[in-house]
Amino acid sequence: MTQFDLTEDQRAIQEMAQRFTADAITPHAAEWDEKHIFPRDTIRAAADLGFGGIYVSEESGGIGLGRLESALIMEAMAYGCPSTSAFISIHNMGAWMIDRFGNQAVKDKYLPDLVPMARMASYCLTEAGAGSDAAALKTKAVRDGDHYVVTGSKQFISGGGENDVYVVMVRTGEDGPKGISCLVIEKDMEGVSFGAQERKLGWHSQPTAQVNFDAVRVPMENRVGAEGEGFRIAMMGLDGGRLNIGACSLGGAQRCIDESVRYTKDRKQFGQSIADFQNTQFTLADMQTELEAARTLLYAAAVKVTDNAPDKTRFAAMAKRFATDTGSSVVDRALQLHGGYGYLMDYPIERIWRDLRVHSILEGTNQVMRMIVARDMLR
Repeated sequence: MTQFDLTEDQRAIQEMAQRFTADAITPHAAEWDEKHIFPRDTIRAAADLGFGGIYVSEESGGIGLGRLESALIMEAMAYGCPSTSAFISIHNMGAWMIDRFGNQAVKDKYLPDLVPMARMASYCLTEAGAGSDAAALKTKAVRDGDHYVVTGSKQFISGGGENDVYVVMVRTGEDGPKGISCLVIEKDMEGVSFGAQERKLGWHSQPTAQVNFDAVRVPMENRVGAEGEGFRIAMMGLDGGRLNIGACSLGGAQRCIDESVRYTKDRKQFGQSIADFQNTQFTLADMQTELEAARTLLYAAAVKVTDNAPDKTRFAAMAKRFATDTGSSVVDRALQLHGGYGYLMDYPIERIWRDLRVHSILEGTNQVMRMIVARDMLR
């Protein structure tokens, strides 16, 4: 990447994702949302392009791209459907954790199916009593011979009940972050069950449910990393997840800006297009300017995470906070520019408004992002 532009390869990746979105996602996203359809076949079609293992190494069957390329893909797909793009991001996070930290046995066991998304992965950290305070998680894994016996529950899990593979943070030791380990648990293991599908404001194209573990026996070879490394693995995964969720906000917000330009040029009031009013022009200009600023910060943060820069976590947190807050603000103004029509499901604005709202909460709330940045500044 030059200082202010993408490389030819990055543009080619972006254009491929944009074409796929225009053909396979955008025409169907409204129906998926309205009817709560999980578009499994479309998601697997994205995996045919390599999007099931974006930053899984080539040695493990992935396409081995960096976090900027991943952000470009997520942003492009979110232009059609932020919910579906975010689901693919979460799968990629799980696959990457196995590839980056797993031993050869666990890689060989799961990655050949995860990369083509023949099986799909969920990331399981949050619990009912451990949200922002993730290190307080209670789900326990006790050694019994060559297995762990896992008991507990995970809350708000994307893919819960539908996905086949769950990358789960469990407590194997003392209280706090040093007692947490990471296990891969399969849907069909005895003792795994799921709560009812959550009834959500947005993200209707993907399932979300509680995941329960009742004395589930998990082979020791399914551990990812060493005992006690789970929290570090979870946080490193979140650096990339935060970039992807920020990128999903960029894509959804850009769609709403483009829709607003078209709408305000066509809509006439007081004898002229509302795009001719200075207030409309100022609003559109501010929306695009703020979004470009968020995009530039997010791309810079993505390069830092790829390069393992010392300040990568601070930049990922800043970028996630700024991109998701900006995305929601932009979409809210797009809805206002559409007036009453923006409130109707005939237009994509209200769907994207609902989908982007959760981005300020998941992968660490935006209040926690501020804590991460401030702590790093004051260290």
